[in-house]
Amino acid sequence: MFLVGLTGGIASGKSSVSALLRNMGIEIIDADIIAREVVEPGKRAWRKIREEFGDSVFHSDGTLNRSALGQVVFSQQEKRKVLNSITHPEVFKSMFFKAAKLFFSGHQFAVLDVPLLYESGNLCKYVHKTVVVTCSRQAHLVIFGF
Repeated sequence: MFLVGLTGGIASGKSSVSALLRNMGIEIIDADIIAREVVEPGKRAWRKIREEFGDSVFHSDGTLNRSALGQVVFSQQEKRKVLNSITHPEVFKSMFFKAAKLFFSGHQFAVLDVPLLYESGNLCKYVHKTVVVTCSRQAHLVIFGF
């Protein structure tokens, strides 16, 4: 299966490119969506986060309190590394299974939408081509009306 990596910084237009490709019938495996799925109540990463960070980073209904967790991991680099060591393997595993499912259902290629493709480590070695989306400050100001 031919895998294309789609990456870019915050507000670079990556989501717009991804939507354009999806509208053309191209299968997109979105790491951001998967990252939300792997921390749903009862999932392996959810359980590990609860063990490592405690109840204070969860809402009363058991869902992850992203704001509370963010305050912890963005103020303590070691805690951020721990969180990444919990979530990244689960995200990568899910992306692999989604790609395999597409392959076995007859798709010849898919796009992996990964914000930090190269920073995420080994994932970049599985893509055949990489598309980096960028947007100048001037274009960003025009597009978003600033």
